[in-house]
Amino acid sequence: MISSLIGVLYRTLQFLLTALMALLIVPVVLQIVSRFTDLIPRYIWTEEAARFCFIWIIMLGSMIAVRDDTHFDLEILPTPKTPHGRALARLIRNGAMLLVALTFVWFGYSFALFGFEQESELSGLNMLAIHVAWPLAGLVYTLFLGEKIVQDVKIYRGRRGE
Repeated sequence: MISSLIGVLYRTLQFLLTALMALLIVPVVLQIVSRFTDLIPRYIWTEEAARFCFIWIIMLGSMIAVRDDTHFDLEILPTPKTPHGRALARLIRNGAMLLVALTFVWFGYSFALFGFEQESELSGLNMLAIHVAWPLAGLVYTLFLGEKIVQDVKIYRGRRGE
């Protein structure tokens, strides 16, 4: 049940990422066309819209990377040769990532509150719409890592008796 809900969240994040990548094309094309031709006026809001899309693209991409295990990691531990050892290595790595995720939640909350008090100069958008990406990312990292940790604990316990 929970695994299927996490799967729905994952697919939703993939859809949002794709939609934002497509949406990012609009302000960037407007910037380029207005800068090098006289076909349209120079819009000021396009730079801000592109920046806001880019921020969300990065945060959504990082959430997806945590679930896919496509984020970067440092190989400082020797490569385990057994399933038990690999599960233990993943538990150590995911535990460290969980600390980072909880840091995003903890400090991201005050960052989001700070954004709530701010307003964009160009668009008038409340900056909470941007700042909330950090605690939200931390929550999603925590959810995805929790799923991975549960799986690795099962593998670790199953191999331990052999």
